[in-house]
Amino acid sequence: MEPMQQKSVTAVNRSAWLTRFMTGFLWKLVRLVLLVGISYVILYPIILKISIAFKDKQDLYNKTVVWIPKNFTLDNFKLVLQVIDYPKVLLNTVLLSGGTMILQMITCALAGYAFAKLKFKGSNLLFILVVFTILVPPQTIMVPTYALYKNFDIFGIIELFTGKPGINLIGTYWPFIISSGLAMGLKTGLFIYIFRQFFRGIPKEIEEAAYMDGAGILTTFLRVMLPNAVPAIVTVMLFAFVWQWNDTYFSTLVLINPDLMSAKVATVAGQIASYLATEAGMVTSTGNIDPFYLSMLSNTLILLAILPLVVMYFFAQRYFVESVERTGLVG
Repeated sequence: MEPMQQKSVTAVNRSAWLTRFMTGFLWKLVRLVLLVGISYVILYPIILKISIAFKDKQDLYNKTVVWIPKNFTLDNFKLVLQVIDYPKVLLNTVLLSGGTMILQMITCALAGYAFAKLKFKGSNLLFILVVFTILVPPQTIMVPTYALYKNFDIFGIIELFTGKPGINLIGTYWPFIISSGLAMGLKTGLFIYIFRQFFRGIPKEIEEAAYMDGAGILTTFLRVMLPNAVPAIVTVMLFAFVWQWNDTYFSTLVLINPDLMSAKVATVAGQIASYLATEAGMVTSTGNIDPFYLSMLSNTLILLAILPLVVMYFFAQRYFVESVERTGLVG
């Protein structure tokens, strides 16, 4: 090869290498910017609330204090814990969220398996209706839902034997148990869809082998299909727990003065203001509650409300990420 041709080939190789290098560098830079930007948007409110929760009241009016408090204190936590009875509220919320999570996992897994593996007339239409429930705003069925649990009856049996229009379940936890146990709870349409897509991805030969060994439908579901659906189970359980934890619509609809975390967060400003005015006597010279101090205490309660979810995420993040990846690949 002549020297001029060698130089030309070398120049082309260098140009190609430089192009690949710049393309890879720019792509990594774009991913880094997106990662930092998204992380900032997600973590900024949490970091801000942590900073506010540990500030003393004096730091609110100190212009030199931005992120790191000058006077660290735990008084905000003590006051909030006293106002809302945090241990009781936390226990109630954990029991309710955990109970509905288990019931929704069981019923949605059964429904998802039926839609995926059992063929019957109208199955496609029923599944379309299930998916449609995801799109329906819950406010549109607020009145029927309240009326259902205000005079709860099963095919008129209660009215037939007692002469009363039904049982009033408003103010109890039975609406959560009934709705979750019958696959009508929060986001159950989405959970059924997740299970259906996962079960459809399991090879049919595994199911047929169980039938050949003499297993029935329920035995196959419990011993073969369900153990292979661990990724979908983890995804649904985490979503169900978090959504019930953060729910305010259904909780305030069927419960009277609910001792739940989401309800306390929604009404914390009024409770703290009442406590400061009546018991603590912390009012300004004009007779009003200091709004900045009230906002500080509200942020402290919000931090306490999300703290259990953050702790749960740290312990379950590996299983959650794996379950989401596996669910997406199989589905």
